[in-house]
Amino acid sequence: MRLVTDTIEFASKEMPLWNPISVSGYHIREAGATAAQELAFTLADGIEYVKWALARGLDIDSFAPRISFFFNAHNDFFEEIAKYRAARRIWARQMRERFGAKNPRSWILRFHTQTAGVSLTEQQPEVNLIRVAIQALAAVLGGTQSLHTDAMDEAIALPSDKAARLAVRTQQVILHETGVINTVDPLGGSWFVERLTADIERDALDYFEKIEALGGVIPAIETGFFQKEIADASARFQREVDTRDRIIVGVNEYILDEPREIPILRMDPEGEKRHLARLKKHKAERNAERHAAAMLALENASRDPKAPTRCPTSSTP
Repeated sequence: MRLVTDTIEFASKEMPLWNPISVSGYHIREAGATAAQELAFTLADGIEYVKWALARGLDIDSFAPRISFFFNAHNDFFEEIAKYRAARRIWARQMRERFGAKNPRSWILRFHTQTAGVSLTEQQPEVNLIRVAIQALAAVLGGTQSLHTDAMDEAIALPSDKAARLAVRTQQVILHETGVINTVDPLGGSWFVERLTADIERDALDYFEKIEALGGVIPAIETGFFQKEIADASARFQREVDTRDRIIVGVNEYILDEPREIPILRMDPEGEKRHLARLKKHKAERNAERHAAAMLALENASRDPKAPTRCPTSSTP
């Protein structure tokens, strides 16, 4: 928390156009979290960073416009769209009503999205192209500012050139051929999407209350609350797959007994040896005294007995 707060403070004063942190929920979703858990835990993390920066004495509008987020795009098309819409709504209200931000740019939740690596299957990997296209479209309809599309072979190996190119082409088709970028929030006003948005927002706010009851984000993590919620959701998902209550195409339904035909990237086995040789040479030739002094200075600078281990509750306006 000190490292993040130091980074935010330095950037706000010395590099005001730099984004000092990307608050990531991607790994939370990849670990098995639901859409509501991903949303709640990610935004709770972001809010905790804001509280620490305010406790440091920073003005909310001096750093909030440069905070960014990183979300996952999973398979439930409308749920994912609603998740992004709820995220933007919650963040804007937190910044305006809880923290008193006056700059409209502080209210904007800017986020990057990556399609769900955990949803990719080794079986029938070409089907992953379809999954990624649907996930990417959901992210765009939900308002993402940037996008990463996974390659179809990532459940097997690092992407081949062809697979990586097709992943990029997926974004380019959405950009140039679908027309979905011609309006902001194109599904706003849909009864179904609005209801889903409200439901996910309510679920996220319920998690906020549970986290606060445990003493905040850090105690909730230290006591294992986040971890248990994610693990339970992951186990439920796997049970649904195992019992075929949840169909995964090519895994537990529509199965083919055919050899895989797509090309797989093969890494040069000599690459590791070359890298280790370069590293060994660098360590042998660098100035050992300067290196030791720099490491000691870094360690001493990191040891601040005055630094808080908990964010003061008075930091929240």
